[in-house]
Amino acid sequence: MGNWLVNHWLSVLFLVSWLGLNIFLFLYAFLNYEKSDKYYYTREILGNTLAFARASAFCLNFNSMMILIPVCRNLLSFLRGACSFCNRTLKKPLDHNLIFHKLVAYMICIFTAIHIIAHLFNFERYNKSQQAMDGSLASVLSSLSHHEKEVNSWLNPIKSPNVTVMYAAFTSIAGLTGVIATVALVLMVTSAMEFIRRNYFELFWYTHHLFIIYIICLVIHGLGGIVRSQTEESMGESHPQNCSNYFLEWDKYEWSCRHPHFVGHPLEFWKWILAPVIMYIFERLLRFYRSQQKVVITKVVMHPSKVLELQMSKRGFSMEVGQYIFVNCPSISFLEWHPFTLTSAPEEEFFSIHVRAAGDWTENLIRTFEQQHSPLPRIEVDGPFGTVSEDVFQYEVAVLVGAGIGVTPFASILKSIWYKFQRADNSLKIQKAGHAALNFDKATDILTGLKQKTFFGRPMWDNEFSRIATAHPKSVVGVFLCGPPTLAKSLRKCCQRYSSLDPRKVQFYFNKESF
Repeated sequence: MGNWLVNHWLSVLFLVSWLGLNIFLFLYAFLNYEKSDKYYYTREILGNTLAFARASAFCLNFNSMMILIPVCRNLLSFLRGACSFCNRTLKKPLDHNLIFHKLVAYMICIFTAIHIIAHLFNFERYNKSQQAMDGSLASVLSSLSHHEKEVNSWLNPIKSPNVTVMYAAFTSIAGLTGVIATVALVLMVTSAMEFIRRNYFELFWYTHHLFIIYIICLVIHGLGGIVRSQTEESMGESHPQNCSNYFLEWDKYEWSCRHPHFVGHPLEFWKWILAPVIMYIFERLLRFYRSQQKVVITKVVMHPSKVLELQMSKRGFSMEVGQYIFVNCPSISFLEWHPFTLTSAPEEEFFSIHVRAAGDWTENLIRTFEQQHSPLPRIEVDGPFGTVSEDVFQYEVAVLVGAGIGVTPFASILKSIWYKFQRADNSLKIQKAGHAALNFDKATDILTGLKQKTFFGRPMWDNEFSRIATAHPKSVVGVFLCGPPTLAKSLRKCCQRYSSLDPRKVQFYFNKESF
């Protein structure tokens, strides 16, 4: 645990800060709506569910702002490049952008549930106080709209005893936009589940763009002004501390308190979301501009096991090892962009990807190039974007682990090592590579193109880590994985188990690729 904290202290600090901000914002808003005098009369009808509804809305605004930032890939790539002089600990949070994106989404779901449940109670209490005939303060407040013609006189949005809760919820701006936003959120979250995202990527891709509808709905959600507070002018004429006990005498005598006036809560969501939306729009415009740059397909290779290799060139394209790009084929789909790790080395004059059939889109892409039509289908490329594998040469010792098509990030690294070896002088010391996990019956390796073949086999990880720790007793070892979560769990445990408590001795740093 100590070694893990040493490697991830900044990520932990960031996560704790985010959770702390959520708690602070919730408590701050809750106490404000629970104690503030201007909401005194509103609380007479709603009770403490007013505070729960508004506090959860406050946190929803905050997290809806945060959720766009982790998916601004160009921003993250810029930060990674700008932080090239930083040590690996300072760059670690950038590698967890999608994990943080998911955590924020879960937090949004939690606060959405609290918000909805609280407002269900609120509508029920609005309806109950509207129908009450007991002469209570809540019933008098609910009847204000029937006796005054001024716009700011009413407090209860249900203005008639004949209006049902369901009708009020689905015909009001707040209710209708809330329902639409909730449906969009449910669809986005469920379609992002691992099984659907891996097996039905197109469904995930299209459904996830409902975030546009979600944001629009939240921007106009407060236009109805259902949650109302007493106006500042009215507070001077009818402060609840002085007049709430004399509500039956409001305006009855010249000396009596005036009946309170109320105003809807101002729109706030746009203030939270404005900067992230501008940032995201700039991100999308930059992606669109780069995607429109011409891509020339220089070579198409069909490998065994139905793996397609595309070698391409693009003006101004510059890459580092381990990076990835997004690829679009308009003849298959105008909107779908899929991530692929670059399998070429920076030293090569082209950049390449390897595509395995893993869904409708990839199958259609492979089929399109198999047919060898002339001219070849147009390919659009956005990127490259940085990943944790860029840091592989910053470690004294590197262990690369790939499972299945997960070996692709390391093809670029192995090729780059080979080119560096070819160009180096005799004084350069070259470390020997260990085991990899892929083999094809070809003269050269399918991915690296090297004569040295890679081999099948599942290593005994304890033996491997023990051997590395013994061979490099004072080194910093970077362990890089592109593979399934179960393998990641095993490697992470081994990194913790074989890292020395003494920072001057061997330390294993675990790094996992994720898109």
